[in-house]
Amino acid sequence: MSTLAPSQTATPAGPGPARPVYKVTAARVLRSEWAKLWSLRSTWITLGLALLFLVAFGLIAAVQFKSRLDSGRHLDRDFSDATALSLSLFGTNFAQLALGVLGVLIAAGEYSTGMIRSTLAAVPRRLPVLWSKAAVYGVIALLLGTVGVFVAFLTDSGILSGTRVAMDLSSPGAVRGLLGAGLYLALVGVIGVALGALLRSVAGGISVLVATLMLVPGLVSLLPTSWQSHISPYLPSHAGEAMFALHHDATTLSPAAGLAVFLLWTVLALAGAAVRLVRSDV
Repeated sequence: MSTLAPSQTATPAGPGPARPVYKVTAARVLRSEWAKLWSLRSTWITLGLALLFLVAFGLIAAVQFKSRLDSGRHLDRDFSDATALSLSLFGTNFAQLALGVLGVLIAAGEYSTGMIRSTLAAVPRRLPVLWSKAAVYGVIALLLGTVGVFVAFLTDSGILSGTRVAMDLSSPGAVRGLLGAGLYLALVGVIGVALGALLRSVAGGISVLVATLMLVPGLVSLLPTSWQSHISPYLPSHAGEAMFALHHDATTLSPAAGLAVFLLWTVLALAGAAVRLVRSDV
């Protein structure tokens, strides 16, 4: 019977190279959300549409107003109390939908594809994912919205130069209104992220967003006048409009009060999303 030589005896395999241990940090979670955001084709398309809405509709409003003035035609209610600032911000209502919808897609899209399982496996604490999504997208929406409204305003200022509504950046309230509009659009985007994380449905999140910004104000206008004066100024859309309005009266909030109310709505939306993210399973 043959025996194995000592050199031929089996030896247990030694331990392989140790796998590196990666620590989950806030910066790394932010970078991952940044990478995921720009890897989506919908991000480029929707942000491009939002910028187009801001500039194009602001330009159309200014050209239409100038045409009516030059022809001596009667100015309807939309143009009777217009200013260069309000005309340049005419596209804000359209841009807010684009930015809000993209916010919903950023959060709810991961649930519809199942990618959220991989995300929360890499970041088990969960809440940093929500904060990172909101922070990354909020900053991007703020930059895009601010650039868009400034471009629209500077373009409209040239078109409306010499008219009774002419304004420039040195006019009282102009810069404050433009910065308020950019901040409003950013907060709408953050609310979209919160609704997507809260409802975990793209269709549901978009429906609630559109209803909140567009349908609810119309329904409130059907209420008795005494009720409207107590409810309407505190709706998200009306509080947001107060952030960039040039003037306000007894029926509307001041810019500071509008910012405070809209921030409260944003915090409530994020808080609801955070509670559901912590309490429920994927």
